[in-house]
Amino acid sequence: MKDKLKVDPIKNGTVIDHIVAGKALQVADILSLNPPKNLMMIGVNLTSHKMGKKDIIKVENRILTEDEVNSIALISPSATLIIIEDFKVVKKHGISIPDEIKKHIVCPNSNCVTNIENVPTRFEVACRKPVEVRCAYCEKKYAIDQVRFKF
Repeated sequence: MKDKLKVDPIKNGTVIDHIVAGKALQVADILSLNPPKNLMMIGVNLTSHKMGKKDIIKVENRILTEDEVNSIALISPSATLIIIEDFKVVKKHGISIPDEIKKHIVCPNSNCVTNIENVPTRFEVACRKPVEVRCAYCEKKYAIDQVRFKF
């Protein structure tokens, strides 16, 4: 008989399942999850029948914004979002890469107007596999691992 790790369910909140293995901490960083503030569970490199290996995050008493979900999609387009209310799944769906991200990515180009003036950033998705984004202002293209998210 295999040993299984028992993790308590959350009463209300969000589960982000099927995160690409090794990306959960990056997702937690985007969401500004702090253990003192949020009751959460992060599982890394868990066995998955669907993916081989996956990460998972459970966050009590937090529903993600559309901007947060869009940012997660750039890092892990295979993720599944599950909303929990009173210990029951009320909504479950996959996420998809948006066509555009506004305000939440910092342009790596130090000469970009968004880094010089108080201009909100805007990035278009230039490629979905692998994910690349293009700054709408300086028009430079970056792999998603080259940009930094801010909320």
